[in-house]
Amino acid sequence: MKHAQTPTINLTSGLLLLGLATVWGGSFFFAEIALREVPPLTIALHRVFWAVPALFLVVLIKKIEIPRSAKAWVCYLIMGALNNAIPFSLIFWGQTNIGSGLASILNGTTAVFGAVVAGILLVDEPLTARKIIGALFGILGVAVIMGLDALTNFDPRNLGQLAILGAALSYSFAGVWGKRYLSDYPPIMNAFGMLVGGTVLMIPVAFYVEGIPSFALSLEVWASLLAVALLSTAVAYLFYFEILVRAGSANLMLVTLLIPPVAVGLSYTFLGERLGSEAGYGFALIAIGLATTDGRIMKLILGKRKAKA
Repeated sequence: MKHAQTPTINLTSGLLLLGLATVWGGSFFFAEIALREVPPLTIALHRVFWAVPALFLVVLIKKIEIPRSAKAWVCYLIMGALNNAIPFSLIFWGQTNIGSGLASILNGTTAVFGAVVAGILLVDEPLTARKIIGALFGILGVAVIMGLDALTNFDPRNLGQLAILGAALSYSFAGVWGKRYLSDYPPIMNAFGMLVGGTVLMIPVAFYVEGIPSFALSLEVWASLLAVALLSTAVAYLFYFEILVRAGSANLMLVTLLIPPVAVGLSYTFLGERLGSEAGYGFALIAIGLATTDGRIMKLILGKRKAKA
């Protein structure tokens, strides 16, 4: 009896992984520029709104059937809230208080906390000791970044950091929701459907809270808005699902480790942002948490020990 081969990263999937890290890491950088003239909820609206026609074009080209049932679109509406409207809004609002590099590091907790949420809510993904230990490392990393002062002193930056963590938690619940209710639909259709749902939700929210969007924006802000929508959202989803097919979900998790260096590098080079040593230590702990959750390093160590025995 032949065992199914575990998907591996080849040159093509490796380049796609780097591409995904670049466009997702760039979203924090693009948002930082857009925030100079556009409020956070309106940026979230731009991000989903302009991505919709781009992915609709892909759906048409690939001749993917668009669901007509009300149930499917209710599921897309909820997925749009959990995976787009809520986290995008929280991240962009959080970036009004903290820098893009730090925001990307805190967002790196998504995979660690997502494994725990899935372990609690999904029967086929049980909560293991490895996932719990990984989450503890993630929490420790967040604690190092925020510092002990966060427990005793109020600082607007703490609220910004908590907003990013709230976004990571929302992404975690989105993963569970998608697996339960959207697994029967084509992945690209799911991406298109949730962006439609996110747009439907963000239009009234952004208009009510921040007013009708202004279109009298500078060229660099418009470029950033279109980049965060077309590159960091539409193109990112195409990369995401292509990597998923080629390299599998375990290898796809590696993008979580690649996003912060991209975001930090861009913010350092073009925005002059500087991170304290606590951010580096915190990222290292979050990375250890992800590696523990993923389990491949432990398997590699155990495999070498067995080979020597």
